[in-house]
Amino acid sequence: MSEEVQRPPERARRLPRAVRERQILDAAVQVFSRYGYHSASMDEISEVAGVSKPMIYTYLGSKEDLFGQCIRREATRLLEAVQAGVQPDLPPDMQLWHGLRSFYRFVAEYRESWVVLHRQALTVGGAFAAEVTDMRLRAIELVAALVVSAGTRKGLGEQAEFSGEGLSAALVGAAESLADWALEHPEVSDGVLASWLMNLVWLGFNDLIEGQVWKPSEGTTTTL
Repeated sequence: MSEEVQRPPERARRLPRAVRERQILDAAVQVFSRYGYHSASMDEISEVAGVSKPMIYTYLGSKEDLFGQCIRREATRLLEAVQAGVQPDLPPDMQLWHGLRSFYRFVAEYRESWVVLHRQALTVGGAFAAEVTDMRLRAIELVAALVVSAGTRKGLGEQAEFSGEGLSAALVGAAESLADWALEHPEVSDGVLASWLMNLVWLGFNDLIEGQVWKPSEGTTTTL
């Protein structure tokens, strides 16, 4: 009887490049989220990924390059998850609610991704923070389109266009803050989180679209 063939250890096994890169990026996200960019070591990433450091450098470059790749991949995954949740056949408010649910579901399922994007990248700053800012701008554009759509349906598209981008930026910021809070309160579901934000923000959007706006006391020079 022939002896059983022994498989090589994980480090020595040959895998397709795309699979190996995903393996390295998964490990890097885990390590960066735990230790932060500056304290994370390539030795730790190598150990978690089960590959040698030279292989990491060959596939994905330096630690700086690797961190940038992590940010870009996780930002893309997050936006794709949100966009997939926005069902275009529904009214704008329901599109937004489903998109928010998808956002909070992503944060809950990929906690380490959110920590790298929203905490580590912004802390390091520079080009890394710029990547996150670009992601946020794309999210604002998505929300603004829904606001304008809702206003246009009611014949108030001009007013919605005037205020849509700024208010959408406020909504995205609120969504991010609530996501950070939700990390410490995993018992709150994505549907509840999305509903809270809709009650806080969308009702205000609706009043603005209807022309019902709060104004400061007389004697001020602010124009709404």
